Formats: sequence, C-alpha cells, structure tokens
Amino acid sequence: MDKQFEPLFTPWKIGNVEIKNRIVLCPMGGTSIFGWMEPHHFDKDAADFFMDLAKNNVGLIIPGIAPLRNLIGNAWLYKSKKAFKKLKVWLEEFHKTGAKMFIQLTAGFGRSFSIPNAMVPMLKNKFLGALVKPIFDVSRLCASPSELPSRWAEDVMCRAITVKEIEQMIKAFAKTAKMCKDAGVDGVEVHAVHEGYLLDQFTTEYTNKRTDNYGGSFENRYRFATDVVKAIKEECGSDYPVSLRYSVISKTKGFGEGALPTEKDFKEVGRCMEESEKAAKYLQDAGYDMLNADNGTYDAWYWAHPPTYMPNNCNLEDVAHIKKFVDIPVVCAGKMVPSVAAKAIKDGEIDAMGVARQFLADSHWVTKLMEGRMEDIMPCIHCHNGCFALSHYKGVANAGSMDDSKHMSRCALNPQTMDGGKYDYKPAKKQKNVAIIGGGIGGMECARVLTLRGHKATIYEKSNVLGGVFIPAAAPSFKEADKKLIEWYRKQMEDLKIDVKLNTEVTDLSTLDADEIIIATGAKARKLNLKGIDRSIEAIEYLNGAKTGENVVVIGGGLTGCEIAYDLYLKGKKPVIVEAQNDLMISKGLCLANSSYLRDFFKTYKVPVYLESRCNEIKEDSVLITDKDGKQVEIKADTVVVSVGYVPNPLTSKKSKHVHVIGDAKTVGNLRTVIWGAWDVVCKI
Repeated sequence: MDKQFEPLFTPWKIGNVEIKNRIVLCPMGGTSIFGWMEPHHFDKDAADFFMDLAKNNVGLIIPGIAPLRNLIGNAWLYKSKKAFKKLKVWLEEFHKTGAKMFIQLTAGFGRSFSIPNAMVPMLKNKFLGALVKPIFDVSRLCASPSELPSRWAEDVMCRAITVKEIEQMIKAFAKTAKMCKDAGVDGVEVHAVHEGYLLDQFTTEYTNKRTDNYGGSFENRYRFATDVVKAIKEECGSDYPVSLRYSVISKTKGFGEGALPTEKDFKEVGRCMEESEKAAKYLQDAGYDMLNADNGTYDAWYWAHPPTYMPNNCNLEDVAHIKKFVDIPVVCAGKMVPSVAAKAIKDGEIDAMGVARQFLADSHWVTKLMEGRMEDIMPCIHCHNGCFALSHYKGVANAGSMDDSKHMSRCALNPQTMDGGKYDYKPAKKQKNVAIIGGGIGGMECARVLTLRGHKATIYEKSNVLGGVFIPAAAPSFKEADKKLIEWYRKQMEDLKIDVKLNTEVTDLSTLDADEIIIATGAKARKLNLKGIDRSIEAIEYLNGAKTGENVVVIGGGLTGCEIAYDLYLKGKKPVIVEAQNDLMISKGLCLANSSYLRDFFKTYKVPVYLESRCNEIKEDSVLITDKDGKQVEIKADTVVVSVGYVPNPLTSKKSKHVHVIGDAKTVGNLRTVIWGAWDVVCKI
C-alpha cells in the first residue's frame, strides 16, 4: 500500500466502539437492511452487498435510511420482530469480518419527499388521498414542520406535522434503536439534521414557522433532534453510540435555489456557519457521539449528492472547520479523494472519510487501494443515472419511474449492484466467437463480460482508438472521472487480452467469421431543416475541439446542450441557449441534483436562456428566433452549436437471432441504457 494512504487504515472510536479503519460507507437510499418501498423485512440484497463490502476492508458500514414506519402500509419498524431476528443471526457472520455497522433510522422527508408524479393528485385531492391512505399515506410522508411547498411539486403545499406525530416518532426512534442494540447492531445513526430532510427542516428558519415548543428559538428548532437522541440514550443506555447525519451549512438561497461553490457572498436562508458552530456543540451535548457530515439541502442538492460539476472534496473545508467546535468524531463526505482524506485525517482535520456511490461502481475499491491497484478501480462518474434517477422538471414532480424509486442505489456502470440476482452471469456452456462492431463503452463492456464468461470476443473499431462517442463526451474539463472510465475500459481490454482490431470498418456482416454479432455503432446527430444550418457546427464537433468565437448560441438544451454552454462559460465565452421545450432539461433519467446545479449556474451567472423558443434562421453573425411570446429576436452569434439530440445508427436493419443491436444503435439513451442493455444481450449468449 502506498504510504500516503496509511492514515486511512488506523483505528478510531465512536463512543466505546472501535472501528478498524477510517473508511465509512455513508448511507444511500435504497440500501436499507429492512427494505425500502416495501413492507419491513430483512433485505437479502442489501445484506449481500454489505457483506461483500465488509469482506473488502470497509471499517464502518451504515445502510441506507430505515423508515420508522413503512412507506407502503404504514406499519412501525419496531413491530417487525422477524426482521430483527434475521438481522441478529446475520450480524454474527458480519462481525467476523472485523467491520462494524450502524443502522440509520429516519424521521422522514417532509417537503423533500420525492413524490412520484402519479401520486401528486393524492396530495391535491383530499378524497383521493384518503382513499389510498391505508396503503400509501402521501400526506404523512410529506408532512413538514410548517405548511410548505413541496420541493418536487411546487404547486402543492405539504401539511404541518402535529405534536402527537412528533412524539410518536421520538418514541419509535427509542424503541427501534433498542431492537437494533439487542440484535447486535454496533450503533445507530439519526437521519437527519441534514440535506433538508424532516429533522433538518425543523432546524432552519425558512422551513420552520411553528409557534409551539418546536419552533421559534434556536433551542426549539433543534428540540426534535435533541429529544430523539435523549430518548435513544434513555432506552439503550448512555454508552450506546448514536451518530447524526449532519449538514454543516445549508448552502441555500431560497426554495428551489442553492448556492454554488463559486459563490461566496449570498444570503443564507438555512443554517449558516455561525449557527452551525453553535449547533454542532449543542447536538454533541445533547448526546450525539459522531457527526456524519457534509453540506446542502434539497434546494441545494448538489452539495450532498455532488455531480461531476462539483469540485472534489467539496465539503472538506466546512466539515474540518466544524470539527474545531466539538469533541466527538467527525466524518466528511462529498467526492472525497483518498489521498486528500488521508492527509486531512493525519492533520486532525477530520476523523474519517465518508464514501457512498463509489462503492456501487466498485465494491472492492478499498481492497484494490490497499493492494496498490488504483488503476483497477472502476470510477464513479457522479451521473446518478442508476443510483438516484429522481428527475424533476417544470410541470412534473418526480419524473423517474416507479421502478427507479423502488430500486435506488443500483449503478449505471455496474448492473450487478443491488440487482436482486438479475445479472448474476454464469460461465458459458459452449465457447462462441463473438464479433463486436464498435469499440465504444457498449462494445467494450460486451467484450469484457463475454470474456469473463468464457467466450472469445473480437472488437472491430473503425477509428484508431477505443472509446467511441464517450471520448468527446468526456472532453470538458469537469469530466475527469469520465476520462478515467475510458482508461479503465482500455486497461480491461489489455488485461483480458481481448482481440481489438482498430482502423477496421465493417460494412458487410457476411465477411465476419463469428457465431454471434453485436452491433454497437452508436447514434448520429439529428439534423435540423433550418435556413443557414451549414453555418453551424454539431455538438460532437464542438466536443471534439472545434474552435468557437466569443458569442456562441447553443440550439437545444438537454443535458448535452447545457453542458456545452457550461463548458463555454468556463472557457470565458458568452453562451446563449435556445430550447423549444418549457424546461432546459426534460429527461426521466437525469437526477435533480445534477440538473439543478446547471439551472442554478445559468441563473446565477446570467447565461441567457430562451425557453419555448424556435430557431428560424442562422445568419452569418446572428441567429433569428421566435421566443415564447411570439416575438422575433435576433441573437448575436459568432458560432452556433446545434445540440438537438441523436438518432440510432445501426449497421443493418435486418433482424437475426445471431445479430444483436445494443446501446444507442438500438435506442438513444445514456450510459446506463448502454451498459445495462449490453448485459441483457451478453448474459444470454
């Protein structure tokens, strides 16, 4: 192991519980040991995931939130005795690895509950809400400190939670924690004065307008959180460790508007650093034994779930500062880099490194780091396409599918993560020669999995390098993780000794000596029938390095168009976005944490955006559009970049049981659809 990482592998204590190293699996929704959107039970998929991590040198494992009451069915967790009995037996094996486990218990979501769009009418209509209440009580799930607008359906008001409901929750925290303790769980974590969830909404003035004992003064606003830990300690004993998931600073400017990392002077409506210094000590004195910390709220969601645009170690400075005000251990999470975390631990700035989604991409990354195999770690690219595909755009609440809501914490890059055994591939019964046309991510993933199953894969790539369209996609400066992913794939091709034929274009399938053929030729840009279109460049041309002038009009929003505009701004250019729809990014697979960053960026830095607007003509030095009010607008443009999507570009339209089309060549999507679609094919060959 590289000497710089040694501080990560020293023991530390939370209360009287010793943890063997400083690497903490932070909780992720969807990885609850008691299940997520189904009745409470001992969840085998989550248990298998955690056991794998424990065997691969993770010090402290914190499963995703365990609701005190079922999301569906409303039953209390502490009444699920069968689940705790199974947990106790399983923990006996788990503890043999030397790892420790804290279980995170949640008070709930409040206005942050990601309401599936189909459920919105049940909040708006009291009759419909009452009709489904015994199964899915949306009103309870969204109940907030005060009557507040939902983060996901802004035209819906969430009701205020009652004192009786608060008292029921406090008792449930204590009873459930005692059952955890009796089952052998090493400690519990309270969810959360963090990320704008229910307990956090009580603490911040912009979300708490109560006039009773749970609102108004500092002490009243933090009363719910302090009453919870006191009740747990009374039930479980003062020496039973209780961690708190904690956001140091809210980084929030208002409902639906966060503060970017580049903003230093903004009016904080949530918890500022001055209050946090006081709050951290106050929460410690109430009985909390650890702060599991980062920043943000659902209004500034990109701090707690950093997309690729956020800097590495984005929360470290604030978390290190707050440690000065407490005597208990402090964990820091948020795109943490091992070398930076190790130095911060060595210097006493933090006590442990919190990591979450990297474990979904590569559950063995800690072992690989210890063995000096950093280049073998599949990197998380912070896309949230598989683990948190909760999308939101104008007029639609949570646009993600119900399947994605039920099965969070899967991984776009690694279909085997939390997949319920769907992608447990088996060795091939008979070796086949498989020709793969296209050496992009989809083609390389096919070759990798086929080879691991025992087949002979050959890649035919018409260019002189592997990577395909993902090479230009990874070109912007903020796509370092994407670049690492390309290098990871290329290394896999070398390590597995996969036959790769570069500079080889296949136009006739009959020339291939193969038992099976996979077409992974991607997509081509959609063409606009527009006067002056020849004066423009396509998105991929820009990403491949085409030069632009100072004033650049990007025709088409979406993720690609918005990322191009963002890249242009970072380069000192003056971008303008013209989008035909009523929102910049309408996509069911795009996480709100990612899209809200870009929306906030364009708003903060006054990047002109024309929504519901149509481009009429590209002139020599301008673009003519019709805006949403029907007015003709001429926009100055030295360069025009067209980003209006792609259409599949398969090599053939002929269907055959031995010819398989995958990825964008079949249906244009994202990296998740490419990789998962590849597995759907190769696992059956």
